[in-house]
Amino acid sequence: MGLTGHAAVVDERAAWSMAPPAIRALLEQAQADEDSADEQQGPWLAAKRYCEASRLGSTEAQYRLGMLYAFGRGVPESRELAASLFSVAALQGHAEARNMLDTIRLSSTALPECVLQAVAPAKGEGLQAVSQADAKLDRLLKRLPKNKRWVIELVGTQARWNSVDPRLILSIIAAESNFQFDATSPKSAMGLMQLIPETAERFNVSNAYNATQNIKAGLRYVQWLLSYFQGDVRLALAAYNSGEGTVDRYGGVPPYKETQQYVKRIMALYGRSMHPFNDVAGRISPVAR
Repeated sequence: MGLTGHAAVVDERAAWSMAPPAIRALLEQAQADEDSADEQQGPWLAAKRYCEASRLGSTEAQYRLGMLYAFGRGVPESRELAASLFSVAALQGHAEARNMLDTIRLSSTALPECVLQAVAPAKGEGLQAVSQADAKLDRLLKRLPKNKRWVIELVGTQARWNSVDPRLILSIIAAESNFQFDATSPKSAMGLMQLIPETAERFNVSNAYNATQNIKAGLRYVQWLLSYFQGDVRLALAAYNSGEGTVDRYGGVPPYKETQQYVKRIMALYGRSMHPFNDVAGRISPVAR
């Protein structure tokens, strides 16, 4: 991407604080929109402000708008538009945009129209299932007691570091343990993300009931599965429940009632069938080829 060395990497927080007042105000307003309780209008309003800030030259806005397009939040899901936005920001030294460009593994020059001229971005289309899932997950998260709500922030931080959608991880936690830190299954699966002993050992977990260790390991396994199954969320979920070897053996979601119900339950909370991925697995499932 034409960038070498640490000197080329922009400190995004510093860039935000040093941005011209007009750009800083747009970024702050857009962040508030993203964090709003309105999962339909909020992300679209954020996209609108990110478009304006992008036209003013903000690399942070270009990156954040790319994330909205990558996950279809507020705007139509488009890996092509996401890739082009990540590319523009990465060429200007945005480290997280460069990481996402590596994750999405796509080259594109087609920028959203709203970045090229002062028009509103298109709203997400054909995302009714996603919208319903978002609303269902939001209701579940709002019902969490105060002493468990910090898990949402922890997941958000760790997921962003690993380029995984936090809502996917939160959906898995809801289905696996219902946010019970000490949950233990009859098969000895442990903690929030119900790590089996083999997975805990695979990801060097010393205490599977420690929330940070548990989430970090479960998240890394999900990241690996998304890579192995080339972004297919249903296959990754089926493998998280029954193992990637089982999914490979059956050529898809195995005919186990438990696994099929598991995938269905999480998809009802997450709604998205595809997810950007990187090459952490180093190989591809024969099912995904």
